[in-house]
Amino acid sequence: MIIEPSPETIERYQRAGAKRGAKVTAARALLAVILLIGGLGMVFPFVWMAVSSLKHAGDIYNLSLIPRPATFDNYREVFRDTPYFRWFFNSLVIAAITTASVVFFDSLAGYTLAKFNFPFRNVIFIGMLSTLMVPTEMLVIPWYVLSIEMGWTNSYWGIMFPGVISAFGVFLMRQFFAGVPNDLLDAARLDGFGEFRIFAQIAMPLVKPAVAALAIFTFLGNWNAYIWPLIVIRTEEMRTLPVGIAFFSSEAGAKFHLIMAAAALATIPVLLVFIIFQRQIIKGVVLTGLKG
Repeated sequence: MIIEPSPETIERYQRAGAKRGAKVTAARALLAVILLIGGLGMVFPFVWMAVSSLKHAGDIYNLSLIPRPATFDNYREVFRDTPYFRWFFNSLVIAAITTASVVFFDSLAGYTLAKFNFPFRNVIFIGMLSTLMVPTEMLVIPWYVLSIEMGWTNSYWGIMFPGVISAFGVFLMRQFFAGVPNDLLDAARLDGFGEFRIFAQIAMPLVKPAVAALAIFTFLGNWNAYIWPLIVIRTEEMRTLPVGIAFFSSEAGAKFHLIMAAAALATIPVLLVFIIFQRQIIKGVVLTGLKG
């Protein structure tokens, strides 16, 4: 026997549902407002920098967000007074080579630690992870001593060698390779595949999100690196973009319109990377936080 609810009961449940819906809508609206305020707070400094780079020197303290009139002379002056393109090229080469090195070696090391059994495997892995607890500032002195003894100062290799392989990348790739089915790799071995071919053609395509996240974070980290390049570089021509802009800022003094122009140019590659790979960046943040 089916007992139908009374009209009063139905009306009561409808009112309760409407109240819950209104609360959810209000909570979502409040969250949207909070996120909007936070987003504007993060974007505003960049917008102010871009606008200020188009202002004349006398208008730099003008609070208007529309430069009147806009000028590109600031950029021309930066290019004229500094080897900006050389700094840009140095940063691009260093970031690209370091990223390629980290992706290859960290993936290879992570695959080895995840899929091969050999003595002291866990000890080696824990030893790598323990290096993450050492602050970078404590490593600068031994890096610099090594650079002096090996003659690596003021060179591309001198800037790159501390970052050609990273413990975090090994950890990240090991965790993802551990999820690759062993049966799939064994089937490839039965088909006559060599171990490196299995790694490159079977395992790597299955962990593309992790590879993309590692590559993006490594590129951005090396593009923005400042402390170590500042220490190991000696000549103006070998400066990376962050170091060159820092020196230019101290030399320009109160010429903030020029400083803003130089800084705005330095953000172009970062913006392009984010625009092109924003899905991979978001996925990488999620994956690095959940994969364990």
